Amino acid sequence: MTNVLALTFLAPSRLWLLVAVLGLLAGYAAVQVRRRAYAVRFTNLELLRSVAPRSPGWRRHLPALAMLLGLASLVLALARPAREERVPRERATVILAIDTSLSMQATDVAPSRLRAAQRAAKAFLRVIPPKINVGLVAFNGSAQVLATPTIDRAVVATAIDNLELAERTAIGEGIFASLQAIKQAPKPRVAGEKVPSRIVLMSDGETTSGRPDSVGIDAARQAKVPVTTIAFGTDNGYILLPDNPNPVPVRVNRAALQRIADETRGRAFTAESAAEISTVFKDIGSSVGYVTEFREIGLWFVGAATALLFLSAAMSLLWTSRLP
Repeated sequence: MTNVLALTFLAPSRLWLLVAVLGLLAGYAAVQVRRRAYAVRFTNLELLRSVAPRSPGWRRHLPALAMLLGLASLVLALARPAREERVPRERATVILAIDTSLSMQATDVAPSRLRAAQRAAKAFLRVIPPKINVGLVAFNGSAQVLATPTIDRAVVATAIDNLELAERTAIGEGIFASLQAIKQAPKPRVAGEKVPSRIVLMSDGETTSGRPDSVGIDAARQAKVPVTTIAFGTDNGYILLPDNPNPVPVRVNRAALQRIADETRGRAFTAESAAEISTVFKDIGSSVGYVTEFREIGLWFVGAATALLFLSAAMSLLWTSRLP
């Protein structure tokens, strides 16, 4: 495929036919030069003007120009021009895996990390196409599938609203639970059809219980499921515990989440505010829910060629009383 400006030609070898169009243009120019040289042979130019019909002047070249442009447009149509278009995926499965450890109650992101994440996750449901199956996994010291993959957005939204905090963080378990949830997605309508899946994992901490991240990474790689991570929160976050009068810092381990994304061929994002988390979710929804396809637009060029050829014929009949 060959890119020319914003177009992609699916049959670029046919563009060589443009050389023939250029050849016609060169031939036309040569004929005009020859005609001019022949006319100069008349020594009595006043007599020539009196016996020759009135010439349309420079307008006589317009029919030929329109015809050549029409032929060029037909050649471009034969080369199968196409352009990239974003179209909604017909089928896919996305698992939202949200950290519900106690650190998510930190208020460095207003009104709290968890509340901001819930709002953004629910907005995410409105961004992706309706045919995408979405599930929800919550993980703290363990992981649980709260909503199996479904196209019913209300079910997932209710599960998001009901998230509750608990102690510890088990990112590895969150990955395993997400992979299990993917297996519970509706079966493809066509046997053997490969339905793309992805995990969107949001956390503000690092694994403190359960299987380590590396084991979850290996499982995701074996299942060929990319894990997109969102490191959420600031380094100034802290929480207050009932048995501890001092604030407990809850920093984000961005490196750990970056590693998970890199090693599973996902993408890694960071967000330090409610606005940023919303933007990240929109970005993810755009990349997960849509696919770029080439759409042929050859009919556009055929239409242009038809219009130009008709215009060429009309101008020629009007000014010279004959077709070009």
